[in-house]
Amino acid sequence: MELTEAEQRRQVEEQVEMLLSGQGSEVSGCDVGLEQSKPATLRKNVTYIVCGVIFNDKEEVLMVQEAKQDCYKQWYLPAGRVEVGENLEEALRREVRHTHTHTHTHTHSSVFFGLRTKEQNCLQVKEEAGFDCEPITLLLIQEQGPQWIRFIFLAKITGGSLKGPSAADQESLQASWWDRQSALPLRGRDILRLIDCGLKYRQDPWHPVTLPVDLSCRHVVQRLVLVFTNAEQQVWVLLIKAPTLHLPIAAAVKTHAVTWAANMVVQEAMPSAYYDQDVNTLGIFSLQHNGRQHGKTDGVCLNTLVALVPDHVQRNEDGETVEWMGTGQPPSIENPRYIWHQVQKRTLREKLLEKTKNTSIVPIHSLY
Repeated sequence: MELTEAEQRRQVEEQVEMLLSGQGSEVSGCDVGLEQSKPATLRKNVTYIVCGVIFNDKEEVLMVQEAKQDCYKQWYLPAGRVEVGENLEEALRREVRHTHTHTHTHTHSSVFFGLRTKEQNCLQVKEEAGFDCEPITLLLIQEQGPQWIRFIFLAKITGGSLKGPSAADQESLQASWWDRQSALPLRGRDILRLIDCGLKYRQDPWHPVTLPVDLSCRHVVQRLVLVFTNAEQQVWVLLIKAPTLHLPIAAAVKTHAVTWAANMVVQEAMPSAYYDQDVNTLGIFSLQHNGRQHGKTDGVCLNTLVALVPDHVQRNEDGETVEWMGTGQPPSIENPRYIWHQVQKRTLREKLLEKTKNTSIVPIHSLY
């Protein structure tokens, strides 16, 4: 039985509420950019990095001394590439494991075939290092297009002892707690911002706890909750009409930042208004990743909040700036695939307004 348009609109509002609460939603297709995107395949066309920001009771941060030749003896946060068959949290646990004693590298066949359950993962960590590390929340996502994405987690150590120089191996030379005052030769100063971000979150969490949702995705895509708001506190969300009303899903293309997907959607939906609007990807409500089937589930879906904000500096044909007179209405849609939906549910409207004002969601930064 086909749903009426009113029922479809109600379903969309329910889905937006679900995403706002940090949950995910199956990716059943892609609306924009698919022809410019290949299925994500680790080691071939995507690299995911996990990075752990971990503090002790004195607010010292866990650091690792590198063993790799190009950065030998320099210090960095526990970080490394996600391996085939791993999800993001498993990769984080493995990287942090190298900071502790009794580690030895392993290639357990089930890692590559995605057979490890959470319990097996914890068990193996205990067998090899006598400790567990648990992610608390995603802090920040950084990206240089779909081919390089770094997921920064705030995490906690739940046991174990620091790896000393006598336990040096090919992964790292040793680990140490750093007070951030003492001189330490850093591999890169980029981590200082990540450490500050972790401290800030510990002292005053500005977004809800957000951990990856175990839902598979073939490509790197962005699902857009693209909103237009006005002074009267009205909120509109951009939808695609067929096969039923739904939030647009756009594939990331490797020539641009991941978040460029939102610009592609706005360009397609309202080409005349595109240059008079700022397309601001404010952050993510949730992140979907599975990673168990190589080349089939290596993609990620970023459920993002995007605000369409009129550019208040307008120019006439002579290039002179003219005062902008807003209508308080979203720009006209020119592509029949799209429609604006005015949010009816008061609580949802208030939540979206609050999120757009305070951006109390996980930030995503493009490093282009």
